[in-house]
Amino acid sequence: MRIAALYDVHGMPWALESVLAELRNERVDAVVFGGDLVAGPFPAETLALAHGVPGTRFVRGNAEREPDERVVTILGTEEVERQRAWPAAVVLDDVLFCHATPGSDMEIVTDASADEKIAAALDGVEARLVVGGHTHMQQRRGAYVNAGSVGMPYEGEVAAFWLLVDQGEPSFRRTPFDVDSAIDLLMRSDWPDARAFAEDNLRRSVSRNEAIAVFGG
Repeated sequence: MRIAALYDVHGMPWALESVLAELRNERVDAVVFGGDLVAGPFPAETLALAHGVPGTRFVRGNAEREPDERVVTILGTEEVERQRAWPAAVVLDDVLFCHATPGSDMEIVTDASADEKIAAALDGVEARLVVGGHTHMQQRRGAYVNAGSVGMPYEGEVAAFWLLVDQGEPSFRRTPFDVDSAIDLLMRSDWPDARAFAEDNLRRSVSRNEAIAVFGG
């Protein structure tokens, strides 16, 4: 199978639209949204884009498990409960997709993480590959791969980062989008964090080292 793993979109439809446009030429068999899909400025628009993708699977992230009040207000309690019921993991083609690690949607895995920590997180997992996210930084550590973040990457570059898994082999992808348009739409939204997000993630991008300094390993 060819599977696109789109993680941590965080309510950023312009970034997601660019990735979905690129996927039209990839002939993927499935698309996995790996959690933290709508927590951000445009929850409804982002969710509509995701639901419009054929062959879609959804994984629950920490932001679906504990949505903020604004997301609940915009999407409604019925939709929020539906997202809470998304599975913590899905397995396709012997690849396990989870939000962070198989045992936790909050566990931190970065370049600074010890090999022993990753081995412990994968203990008992029989899948040939585990795809996670949550820390918004692409990396591969043996059988563990972080897909990166479509809408809020910590890569030192403004783009949408995602993963293609082809017959069990992961390939890191990076898709540009119209940043100026994104900033304009964001600043006209009612999202309380709009200005700070634009400064930290659209006019520039948080670097891996900056993120690791906060997350640790």
